[in-house]
Amino acid sequence: MTTATKPKGGKPITRLGDRIFSRSTFVAGAAILAVLAAVAIFLVAQSLPALLTDPANLKGEPSSFWAYVGPLVFGTLWSATIALVLALPVAIGIALFISHYAPRRLASILGYIIDLLAAVPSVVFGLWGIKVLAPAVQPLYTFLVDHFGWIPLFSGPVSGTGRTILTAAIVLAVMILPIITALSREVFLQTPKLHEEAALALGATRWEMITMAVLPFGRSGVISAAMLGLGRALGETMAVAMVLSPSTVVSFALVTSVNPNTIAANIALNFPEAFGVNINALIATGLVLFVITFIVNFIARWAVNRRKDFSGAN
Repeated sequence: MTTATKPKGGKPITRLGDRIFSRSTFVAGAAILAVLAAVAIFLVAQSLPALLTDPANLKGEPSSFWAYVGPLVFGTLWSATIALVLALPVAIGIALFISHYAPRRLASILGYIIDLLAAVPSVVFGLWGIKVLAPAVQPLYTFLVDHFGWIPLFSGPVSGTGRTILTAAIVLAVMILPIITALSREVFLQTPKLHEEAALALGATRWEMITMAVLPFGRSGVISAAMLGLGRALGETMAVAMVLSPSTVVSFALVTSVNPNTIAANIALNFPEAFGVNINALIATGLVLFVITFIVNFIARWAVNRRKDFSGAN
């Protein structure tokens, strides 16, 4: 019987495969930081001419660059927030049904459909929003204005085409629904069986078990899924550009024909015709969107880290 000899210095022998894998992961991680830094440097460098130029040179002749980008920031945050509010409860409900209520075969089929929905191109969602959703919800908008017009969100006049900020938000909600659902489902499935069985053994119903064991355990994962979906909604371009009839306004009204635009849609619609400093202005709005997305991700990470000891998401 032979015994392994200890290497000199007491250090363990590192195999060639381990060294290659370790260095490959380091290079991959460094590449992500390098690409992110390169994008940030490009955006800052290309944005400076627009930030330093006379506002009269910008499209629409705003009083300042921030007066130009302000309504776009509002429209971006407003549409994405509405989409998240619409999608999050539905996504959690679907995820709970798949993970704890549906039979195994049905759950497998639903999970496949959800994953397939995430692969649909955004332009298809835009076409669906224009041709199907906008005409279908127009009578609903008329009803909301007629009966709830005293609420500022539903103040008239109602749009005659249905192409409003609410329609765009519904399209965004459908687009981010599979992302939030898929991630929430995986987090709920990671709930320790002992926690679930203990709750049921104490006499809890299935819903009480979910509220006491599953939802607290998966809270951080759901937050991460919601923020990932919000990031998708913030940066969506084609669907919003196709559905929305935008204006440079700040308005909370949801069903009128005057709607705020988003940063991504504004870049897509105006970049082909832009020239000179207006190209730099569009890139500068992209820098603003970059910062907003970074802040959203930072808040999500902070929220997740607060409960990392109680979650299976980390």
